[in-house]
Amino acid sequence: MSPRALRPGDAVALVAPSGPVSGDLVDQAIGALTAWGLRVEVFDSVRARHPRYPYLAGTDEQRAADFTRAWTCEDIAAVVAARGGYGAQRMIDLVDWAAVRVAGPKPFAGSSDITALHAALARHLGAPTVFATMPASTHFDAVAAESLREALFHPEATRTIRGPRARPLVGGTATGPTVGGNLSLLAASAGTSEQQHAAGAIALLEDVGEDLYRIDRMLTQLLRSGWFDDVVGIALGSWSDCGDQAELEALLKERLGPLDVPMVWELGFGHHKGALTLPLGTPATLDADAAHLVINP
Repeated sequence: MSPRALRPGDAVALVAPSGPVSGDLVDQAIGALTAWGLRVEVFDSVRARHPRYPYLAGTDEQRAADFTRAWTCEDIAAVVAARGGYGAQRMIDLVDWAAVRVAGPKPFAGSSDITALHAALARHLGAPTVFATMPASTHFDAVAAESLREALFHPEATRTIRGPRARPLVGGTATGPTVGGNLSLLAASAGTSEQQHAAGAIALLEDVGEDLYRIDRMLTQLLRSGWFDDVVGIALGSWSDCGDQAELEALLKERLGPLDVPMVWELGFGHHKGALTLPLGTPATLDADAAHLVINP
C-alpha cells in the first residue's frame, strides 16, 4: 500500500534523525511547508543537541522516540527530515518498528544520511519514500521546494526527471523500481539488516565531499558485496565537492560500465541547489539515450 497524497490542512512532522539544525534553517523549513498550506509540528529533536557529540541532534534515544511518535501519531499525515548530517544509523535499532508497521505507510522525505531510514522503511513497510532536498538545508531553493511539493501532493502523477546537465553514459532503456540514494550510506549499510540490493531495479547514486579514492572504494565494496547484481539501470546524481568531475566520470565508467546497463550522468538530484526529488521504491523507466527518468507510479 502506498502513502496517500498530502492535502492543504494536513499536519506534517519535522524531525531530526541525524544532525543538529540551526535556528534560522528551522524557520526556513517551517516557512516553506506552511506556504503549501500544511500545519508543521516541530518535534523536540529538531532543536535538540547531544550532550557529548555536537554532530548529533539529541541523544539516539530521543531521535528514535521522536521518529516513532511522529510516525505513529494519527494526526500526522507525513514525516519530513529537517536535515541530514550523521546519526540515522545510530538510532535505527531504537525505533519501535512494530508500532511503525501498525501505523502503516506515510509520505516520508529526506536525503543524504537519511538514506539509512529510507532503506529501513523499505524493509519494514515496503512502501515508497521520496529522496529529496530537505527543507532545513542550505540547498533548499525554489526549484528543490517545488519538486518536493509535487512529489508529496501528487505522488500518483507520471513525472519526467531530467536535470540541466543530464546526459547518457551508456545508452539504452530500463524499467524497474528505484532504489539507492547516498553512496556513502549505501556502502556503510553493507551487512546490516536494512541493506537493500539493486536486483531488477534502477539504482540512484549520488554523494558529496568525497575524494576519488573513497568513491572508488565504496563502489568496489558494493560491487564485491553483490549490491549491483542484476541491476537494470543506473541514474547518477550530483557529486558536489568530489574533485575533478572528468576523473570522477572516468572512474564511474570504469567501475560501473562493465555492468552493461543504461546509465545517465547528472540526472539532477543530490547535494546542490535546484536538486530534483526522486521516489524510492516506485516503478520507473530510465531512457539513457534521452537522459531522463520517467516515474510511473
